[in-house]
Amino acid sequence: MSASRVLTWDVSASRGVETAWVELGEGVMRARGRAVGTVPQPYWVSYELETAEGFVTRRLGVTVETEAQDHVLDLRHDGGGGWTANGHPLPAVDGALDCDLGLCPLTNTMPVLRHGLHRGPGELEFLMAWVSVPDLAVRPSRQTYTHLAPGRVRFASGDFRSDLEFDEDGYVVEYPSLATRLTVR
Repeated sequence: MSASRVLTWDVSASRGVETAWVELGEGVMRARGRAVGTVPQPYWVSYELETAEGFVTRRLGVTVETEAQDHVLDLRHDGGGGWTANGHPLPAVDGALDCDLGLCPLTNTMPVLRHGLHRGPGELEFLMAWVSVPDLAVRPSRQTYTHLAPGRVRFASGDFRSDLEFDEDGYVVEYPSLATRLTVR
């Protein structure tokens, strides 16, 4: 790993905040993050994310704590297109390369970096293993990323669209209606 960053977002969609400690190397990323949210109910999230070459998700480990109960997810990609959640096969997301942790701006980084969409032209559709928060259910999600200008990428999924701002390293700076990165001094 070569470059380490600490990133913090005000997550307006959850009325909370998230901090991620990220290590980025040649084609790989590792991160661990913590978030607190109050919508749809108060919760704490802890996660660890590892990618293989090409920023393809290898593993996402997540723990969510709520007043009523805790949820734990060990989401794994086998490198050949297959996924498991806590050891159980997930055929609905077979073929996906990436996970997308709900309300987490960091997980928009992998497809953008893999294809350089924050720097140059392109429009690509992806199947994602989308993880809802706070219940940690995994569902298939079709998502399209379209380069608009340097540092600007349109995200679309179903009827939802948002024009995201990325820094030159490929991390979300502004995700309208979801999160805004804070400047930490």
